[in-house]
Amino acid sequence: MTSLHNTTRVAMAAADLEDADFGEVLAALRSGRLTMGSRTDAFESLVAQYCGARHAVAVNSGTAGLHLLCCAAGIGPNDEVITTSFSFVASTNCFLYLGATPVFVDIEPDTYCINPHLVEQAITSRTKAILAVDVFGTPAEWNELSAIADRHGLALIADACEALGAEYYGKKCGPFGIGGVFAFFPNKQMTTGEGGMIVTNDSAVARTCRQLRNQGRDEESPWLQHAVLGYNYRMTEMSAALGIAQLRRIDVLLEKRRRVSEMYDTLLAEEPRVRTLRQRPGCRTSHFVYIVELLGQVHRDAVIRKLAERGIPSRGYFAPIHQQPYIKARGFKVPPLPVTERVASRTVALPFHNNLSLEDAHVIVQTLRDVLDDSN
Repeated sequence: MTSLHNTTRVAMAAADLEDADFGEVLAALRSGRLTMGSRTDAFESLVAQYCGARHAVAVNSGTAGLHLLCCAAGIGPNDEVITTSFSFVASTNCFLYLGATPVFVDIEPDTYCINPHLVEQAITSRTKAILAVDVFGTPAEWNELSAIADRHGLALIADACEALGAEYYGKKCGPFGIGGVFAFFPNKQMTTGEGGMIVTNDSAVARTCRQLRNQGRDEESPWLQHAVLGYNYRMTEMSAALGIAQLRRIDVLLEKRRRVSEMYDTLLAEEPRVRTLRQRPGCRTSHFVYIVELLGQVHRDAVIRKLAERGIPSRGYFAPIHQQPYIKARGFKVPPLPVTERVASRTVALPFHNNLSLEDAHVIVQTLRDVLDDSN
């Protein structure tokens, strides 16, 4: 066995920033207009154009964007929303804020996205919406989900927070159903520090989201006149400026991530003890993280601990939402979710960022092999 103890320290994730990014943010600061200005408008227009949406609404987080879409869908107390438990908690929190009940269904075993066949089986008289997630940048099965939503008169919401640049049979992910949301946390494909963007083809949805993000104020209303109860979900001009600079080179950023993912794919191709995430045929994954699913009897948390001892950071993705303490405390009925629970207990995210070198990838993969050897 090759010993690689303490021979490397690699970043788990890192934003890809250049001088042009710093320059745009500095220019925004020097302008004196720090919120709700021309840079926010320009960023919205660029994102809408990029993903083929009629409207884009900038907000201060992906969570805020999902919350506003749930508001626009009219979700409220006693409603049910069918969704996945294999996701970041925001995709359920966004309608819990409104008093709705999550109805979790299981995921596809190869893409980890929500299983549309189970979605239709879960519909009841209380179902108001379906919220699907493009997990790790892999598109959900949007055609089937759209057909189900149309048949039953349900709102369909797209959590594309991890999927900027992903394509579903030639269409950019995001503006499916009543709309979708991108997020720009520093580990995403591009970043605004914190921030998100709602994208929709529905003018009424866009208008509602614009109103609610700005404390319920209509765009035509006089200053300090508010038509409805809203929220402070505005994006700053500095965030928008960074977003503009990042989006200008989004194709380069996505290509870098594809290159790193392919490095891992090649190095792990002959490793029978792990399975890598399958891309949906005919679609394009926008690589958010690099995930391996451990096969056999090895204990995932032990692997993560042993990797850390050898200088390699890693983490589990995701802890199922239905097993989170605050969800369990609410006493929601949850059906068996065997695929979700298996995948959640056996997936490991390896270090992944745009500038990860081939040398580092070799060391990471070899260290993983050594740890798996030790675990047998």
